[in-house]
Amino acid sequence: MRSRLLAGILLPVGLLVALNTFSLYQQAQRAANTAYDRTLLASAKAIGELLDVGGTPARPQLLATVPYAALEAFEADNRSRMFFKVSGFQGEMVSGFDDLPAWRGRLPDKGIYAALVDFYDDRYQGQPVRVAVLLQPVSGQIGQGMATIQVAETLELRQTLARQVLLDTLWRQAALLAVIAVVVWAVVQQATRPVRQLSEAIEAREADDLSPIEAPQAPRELAPLIAATNHALQRQARLLAHQQRFVRDASHQLRTPLAVLKLQVQSAQRGDLPPQQALAEIGHTVDGATRLANQMLALAKVEQLRQQGDAPVLDWADTVREVALDLAPLIADAGLDFELDTQPAPVRGHVWALRELVRNLLHNALKHSPAGGGLQVRLAADGAEAVLTVADSGPGIADALRPRLMQPFVGGGGPGSTGLGLAICREIVQQLGGTLVLDNRPAASGGIAGLDAVVRLPLAAAGMPPGDNPAG
Repeated sequence: MRSRLLAGILLPVGLLVALNTFSLYQQAQRAANTAYDRTLLASAKAIGELLDVGGTPARPQLLATVPYAALEAFEADNRSRMFFKVSGFQGEMVSGFDDLPAWRGRLPDKGIYAALVDFYDDRYQGQPVRVAVLLQPVSGQIGQGMATIQVAETLELRQTLARQVLLDTLWRQAALLAVIAVVVWAVVQQATRPVRQLSEAIEAREADDLSPIEAPQAPRELAPLIAATNHALQRQARLLAHQQRFVRDASHQLRTPLAVLKLQVQSAQRGDLPPQQALAEIGHTVDGATRLANQMLALAKVEQLRQQGDAPVLDWADTVREVALDLAPLIADAGLDFELDTQPAPVRGHVWALRELVRNLLHNALKHSPAGGGLQVRLAADGAEAVLTVADSGPGIADALRPRLMQPFVGGGGPGSTGLGLAICREIVQQLGGTLVLDNRPAASGGIAGLDAVVRLPLAAAGMPPGDNPAG
């Protein structure tokens, strides 16, 4: 921030200072020329006062006896030199430096002085000079005419004055830039102090400290950053808690079937049971442990899907029919009176999550429905929601079990139950932004006719066809 602010402020200011300095240098040169041009004009007028007219009335001639010492009074110091040349009425050389280039210009239409004078730059003896040319009327007893007086001066004094003005300006501008840089640095240092303090506080935290950041003294500009950081910490804390819970539950729940499996293997080795019976019991225990491990992995995968953001749009009806077709052999084996009724219901969800949700609900219904009972699956749109109803003909839910039924490892009492099926369904429904309700269905003659598992998921936005996004 300091570097960007310094660059963003000092570069434009430096460019402005450079342009201003160049402009001041040009103004200083013009001011020096104006001042010293006045001296040149005074020198030319002083020479004009020493001119006279000689010769004959028919052919008057300009007379000039101008010693170089006459110009010493106009020389500021010995750093510059002055030269002059006086030309007669016919342009002839009268006095001064004969090799001083002749004037070829013209008088300005409107000058700043009350004299016939012109100023121009030239070179003499290999040096740049400033020249003033004065057309001086000269009259005498013999006649009158117009003399041309040129006075030239080298530019050392002018250049010295302009450089001095430039150096003084540069020093002041450099001091201004230094003050701006110091002020910007100090202001940025003060303004970024809360950022450094916040960075030090975060750096000093323990590696497992995911509590929200408290920074009440932080400026308002940092509030969005702190809020986003706290939100990220919350997600990390939730993910870490889920991983810790998964490891804890896995170690706890798998310990029992592994211990049983070890005892069964030891019993088979001792010959306590016939080999076929021992293998059957071992296979049953392995199946239970495998089912438990798969459901625990499914529960962990739900949390992974939660971190993936928006899910694609799918037609839930396709998923329901596919799962029903997969479980058709089990339904037929149980001799259930199965009824399937689906309508198009576009929802946002990953294919795996929707399949796992329907599969667990149907498995739960199959497990608790008596042989020859009824099983109905209905999917329809209800306003802005897609409603899936899985109605079995089982004994329903006991009131004492209802508050804990959807917690992990709390089973409904069925054989081989791991207590994870409904917990997985609850996690998936929450991740998809829906609701899951389990209600006992009353019978017409009193009592309970079965259990209705009702899932409500938000319908996808109108105008977005199912399958618009690829399934993850």
